[in-house]
Amino acid sequence: MAEHNILQDEDFLLDDDLFGEEEVITPAAAPKPVKDISFFHQLPVQVTLELASAEMSLGELTRMGEGDVVALDRMVGEPLDIRVNGALLGRGEVVEVKGRYGVRLLEVEAISLTGAND
Repeated sequence: MAEHNILQDEDFLLDDDLFGEEEVITPAAAPKPVKDISFFHQLPVQVTLELASAEMSLGELTRMGEGDVVALDRMVGEPLDIRVNGALLGRGEVVEVKGRYGVRLLEVEAISLTGAND
């Protein structure tokens, strides 16, 4: 018949020296090299000018007809949102440029490469 050993609680304890108060030496963090992102300067982006918006129910929308007016949430003369690929870049005003619409930047948001601000 095989001999069975009964394990005791002490058999599962870890050695005290594993969690000792030894000084952990971490290497000094080397400064990260600046990356050349000039390639990204050539990528096309979609720039949009957001005039204003309104919220309404689908029922209200379906009852609208030609000539109806939707009141928007922005005052006349208030700066408009300028968005790049959906992310807020800043605010500006509409101007005329050789018979076409343009936008003059009035405010520019702090932007970073780590994420969109909005």
